[in-house]
Amino acid sequence: MINVSEKSNTLRYARAEGKLKASPQTLQRILHQAVPKGDVLATARAAGISAAKRTSDIIVFCHPLPLDWVDLSFEVNHDTLKVIADVETVWKTGVEMEAITAVSAALLNAYDMLKPLDTEMSIGEIKVVKKSGGKSQFREELERPLKTAVLVISDSTFEGTRKDKSGQVIKEMLETLPVELGAYEILPDDENQIRERVSSLVKRENYDLVITTGGTGFGPRDYTPEAIKPLLGKMAPGIVEKLRDYGTQRTPYAMLSREIAGTIGQSVVITLPGSSNGARESMQALFPGVLHIFPILWGKGHG
Repeated sequence: MINVSEKSNTLRYARAEGKLKASPQTLQRILHQAVPKGDVLATARAAGISAAKRTSDIIVFCHPLPLDWVDLSFEVNHDTLKVIADVETVWKTGVEMEAITAVSAALLNAYDMLKPLDTEMSIGEIKVVKKSGGKSQFREELERPLKTAVLVISDSTFEGTRKDKSGQVIKEMLETLPVELGAYEILPDDENQIRERVSSLVKRENYDLVITTGGTGFGPRDYTPEAIKPLLGKMAPGIVEKLRDYGTQRTPYAMLSREIAGTIGQSVVITLPGSSNGARESMQALFPGVLHIFPILWGKGHG
């Protein structure tokens, strides 16, 4: 199985469809409920719903999903029974296979009930016709790359006694995003220096996004939130709520982080933990969704 533990739950939806080709006489018997084995459509619907919920028992690499909705509908045409399945969940992976499995099971059950009446039937054209959800749905097409700075806040790293790991993690993850890394700097845990550098990056050097790592805990030299908070024009509590929620699902220690985030004019400043795992998890939680803030700041609305 693919490890999906880093993914966040989002609303996932898929629709699949497939067809059973049969003689017009056979299909008319479905409509008139004149099939010896019983109600074909009701049986196929129940079979499809049941199969969708058990997809992971059949498809080796599928994860067991808590499905929120499965429904099947049918179109009986001149020589075709069309099956349509809709599946929805709030989880980490898509539900395409659940939708395809629902259609397949419904068609197989219909075939089984009709085979004494029609030896020329065939099943085919099973496919996903619509899907939504996941991070890919929330990727932003920005009008330009974001000028971005990464600041590593650590006395020991500044002094050269500790190797930077969290800043490197952030840099690597930024490479997959529509940003232009213009500054990567290491600063000591000095409140005034942090405040002055962030202010300069935003107000004089016109950076769109400033990400700091380190100094967000309860250590005697952890001053990053205190240094940056006076600069912020608008706080972004939803960002830090997401960071802590995502983090505490992985370690209870995430509740002890004091990140802050907000805007300075049309720039965004986000403080992340100093551990490499904390930085990685925070980046996973933030992107790409947090990029939606920039079109709003630029007056483009929610698009």
